Amino acid sequence: MERQEEIKMPTFDQLMNPLITALRELGGSATIDEMYERVVEILDLPDYILDIPHNEKGGNQSEVAYRLGWSRTYLKKYGVLENSARGVWALKEDFGHLDGVDEKEVVRLIRGQLVDKPSPENDQRGIDEPEEAADWRDKLNSVLLSMEPSAFERLAQRLLRESGFTQVEVSGRSGDGGIDGKGIIRLNGILSFHTIFQCKRYQGSVSASHMRDFRGAMQGRADKGLFITTGTFTRDAIKEATRDGAPPIDLINGEQLMDMLRDLELGVKEVIKKDYEVDTAWFEKI
Repeated sequence: MERQEEIKMPTFDQLMNPLITALRELGGSATIDEMYERVVEILDLPDYILDIPHNEKGGNQSEVAYRLGWSRTYLKKYGVLENSARGVWALKEDFGHLDGVDEKEVVRLIRGQLVDKPSPENDQRGIDEPEEAADWRDKLNSVLLSMEPSAFERLAQRLLRESGFTQVEVSGRSGDGGIDGKGIIRLNGILSFHTIFQCKRYQGSVSASHMRDFRGAMQGRADKGLFITTGTFTRDAIKEATRDGAPPIDLINGEQLMDMLRDLELGVKEVIKKDYEVDTAWFEKI
């Protein structure tokens, strides 16, 4: 039997058309996480590719996610994509039925615009960052990883309170089956769900076995589980978290954690304030 050819890490330009396909299949718009999952499905990328971190020392972003960031940046500068302040990306109205682009033409044109700036080669060794990335993420990630475990638990407690949880408590002790705390989330002031959470400062990928251990610890003690990490989740971990017939576990990875801290202004503040101009012509066209 022939040995199946090993799949290699796709370059950022090779991800452009799968990204466009993913957006089209998702109705023309999607969050970064939704795009990532659909592109992974389209290319059928194996775990050994998805588990490669962008930073050789580990981190909260995979190399595939990093390269997709570059794909989005190039396609936005090319005029095909747009994104909102809330992190939702979309095909521009004129490109809703676009099948694909000439990747080499996109790279040639955009690199011509960035002639004085470093940009990624196909091996992604450029020192620049995708448009959506910022230096504050690297600094915040370093701060989070250097926190004491008890301090990180208190941070998770504050984060959940700011997000609408009540009666949030941290265990403050080890040996509790991986459970770091609990809280109650109330929906529309009517329905409430008892939630147990685990927060893990981690530089790599959280595996499916972590999910199974956590679910075993929460069995009979809560309606839902919440797993917060500074790292990432493997594809099997994500599947295990949403497995049919098992108590659901919601996931917050490192990128989402940093976005939440930014949006809630917890330890992260905007330095340059935006000004706004009212476009009266836009309203007149409605």
